[in-house]
Amino acid sequence: MGRKTWASVDDYIVDALFEADTALDAVLATNRDQGLPAIDVSPAQGKLLSLLARMQGARMVLEIGTLGGYSTIWLARGLPVDGKIVTLELDPHHARVARSNFERAGVSERVELRIGPALESLAALSTEDAGPFDLIFIDADKPNNPHYLSWAMRLSRPGTVIVCDNVIRDGAVLDDDGHDANVEGARAAFSFIGSDKRLDGTAIQTVGAKGYDGFAIAIVD
Repeated sequence: MGRKTWASVDDYIVDALFEADTALDAVLATNRDQGLPAIDVSPAQGKLLSLLARMQGARMVLEIGTLGGYSTIWLARGLPVDGKIVTLELDPHHARVARSNFERAGVSERVELRIGPALESLAALSTEDAGPFDLIFIDADKPNNPHYLSWAMRLSRPGTVIVCDNVIRDGAVLDDDGHDANVEGARAAFSFIGSDKRLDGTAIQTVGAKGYDGFAIAIVD
């Protein structure tokens, strides 16, 4: 078993469970054409996020890290017609691509995209008394994971679900030598969730088209 098999199983999952979706296919194609890094969640992972939003009955979602908006669209599709997702993106080019993707996918009315450093945007949201958010998805620069989780707690309520992506990192999360800032960010996410008594969490290891990684998932008590 290896990455080729994992990717083939992902293809099988999509073929067996998903309807054809030209809008989402076009989003990924646009992201490639515009030179965005190929680090979007996989279709199966995107559907998981959408289902989590539905299971949670979420009306307000916060996403930290937009990229080209692929995961944003999946999350938006899990919201009711009057739901809203606030998504934060540092790179103006990525944001422009994302906005066009939101239009193509028909979710623009449910999406508020804020451009700039995420920590500044999170501080602004707090000042504005935004939220509380029902679901928070963290998928941005990994070294800032503990800061993003800290802000997530301020913008949450009891029952809020927090999902943090890329926390397994091909198993490198076991490394404690401090030489890889992204691995340290993943370990910091585990430390934060494990030490904050307001959070009850676990992690799911994943394999598939995106390789070997995983999500940390926690609920605010």
